[in-house]
Amino acid sequence: MDWDEAESRKPQPVKFDVMSIEDLEARIELLESEIVTIRSVIRQKQAARGAADTFFKK
Repeated sequence: MDWDEAESRKPQPVKFDVMSIEDLEARIELLESEIVTIRSVIRQKQAARGAADTFFKK
């Protein structure tokens, strides 16, 4: 893949002003769900890091 191909694969910005209210609300629900998932993953990684720090500090 060359540089031009990579540039052409960039996601296009979403045009919120042309979306319906229902679509915007659905998008918000999706994003909020992703945020919950990401926060859960962060907590898991923090716990794993804490366990590793405790183990290697002995």
